[in-house]
Amino acid sequence: MGMTITEKILARAGGVSKVSPGDVAVVDVETSCLLDLSFLPEGWRKVLKVADPSKVVIIFDHLVPAPTVQAAECMKTGRAFAKEFGIERLHDVGANQGISHAVIADKAYALPGTVLVNADSHTCSAGAFNCAARGVGGPDMLYAVTTGKAWFRVGETIRYDLTGALRPGVSAKDIFLTIAGKWGAHVNQNIEYGGSGIHGMSLNARRTLTTMGTELSAEFVIFEPDDTLIEYVQARNPKPFFPTMPDQDAVYKERRAVDLGTIEPLVALPDTVVNNSVGISEVAGRKIDQAFIGACCNGTLDDLAVAARVVQGRKVAAGTRFIVTPSTEAIHRAAIQAGYVQTLMDAGAIVTTATCGACVGGHMGVLGPDEVCITASTRNFKGRMGDPSARIYMASPATVAASALAGQIAGAGEFFQGDVS
Repeated sequence: MGMTITEKILARAGGVSKVSPGDVAVVDVETSCLLDLSFLPEGWRKVLKVADPSKVVIIFDHLVPAPTVQAAECMKTGRAFAKEFGIERLHDVGANQGISHAVIADKAYALPGTVLVNADSHTCSAGAFNCAARGVGGPDMLYAVTTGKAWFRVGETIRYDLTGALRPGVSAKDIFLTIAGKWGAHVNQNIEYGGSGIHGMSLNARRTLTTMGTELSAEFVIFEPDDTLIEYVQARNPKPFFPTMPDQDAVYKERRAVDLGTIEPLVALPDTVVNNSVGISEVAGRKIDQAFIGACCNGTLDDLAVAARVVQGRKVAAGTRFIVTPSTEAIHRAAIQAGYVQTLMDAGAIVTTATCGACVGGHMGVLGPDEVCITASTRNFKGRMGDPSARIYMASPATVAASALAGQIAGAGEFFQGDVS
């Protein structure tokens, strides 16, 4: 019997002919990514060697620019580590900085057919690049950096066959909320996306889906490769890579069909995204204090373009804070050049530097007691963005922007009327 995409990549990286669910795969890691928080004193250990500095990336993202002395100390340690071992791919505070998963996407550090590990739970984001990418904890991260190896228990795979195309005003975040609402958690399982529908999806849209796979408790989340992906990677990264398709007789735990043309805009109710999606009409009118667009999943140039379209010539409601955080400074600059930042700011939004920031409740948008936020970020857990009494709804950037204008949860359909799908 044949292998899925993830299984084939793990087998190649492990130097074996086949892996199956239940196996433990010991693999060569092509890319290891450390973050600012990797260098916290309680988790960091003195490293005596680095297996291959050219395969290590350091990206400061969670607390940038440093809002505390501890954050500044983490980055100081990281800079010294990069200098000691000659790690050239250091993305320090400045023009080349951003949220790790988005920088990895901008630079095509995630190579198709290879393995990538990162010290952050949303590492499966890089699966949009046909890369077997997984977040790992501190000890496994140090192991990968010093030995070039990692190990994973191989899980079963759920295959999603996407067909058709999204209607105007509907986004990849709505696809995720549909899957999360209908099929729930995918604990210890891999997710594989394919089908004719993926070819009409931008890489940004695909990355929203893979990034959000973490919220389904999935292990690896991966897309089939296509010409769009291959051309993108070739233009940005000279290293060899191995586009990987599933075997025709690949064994899946289940195959599920999703017609993108049937997807509706949805909202996840507070505290969880699993089995918690509702139509906008069920929550429309609920007052909000803050609207947020950003994070590794929805701070792309596409997302900022949608937000700017919705607020063009309009004003954010009085008493509502609208915070927009581009995923990388490269995206930030592109959004300035395209006029999106001016449009957002004219409407009353604040556009911040690239950071995890409000998404992790770190800075630049922390919620106070009993406040209500609608967010196009990765998580709506209790206490995620600030005080545990705050209520966090999750939706697409279009819905969040429309809600910012209304000062209450609202749909964005009127802003896309007349578009042709």
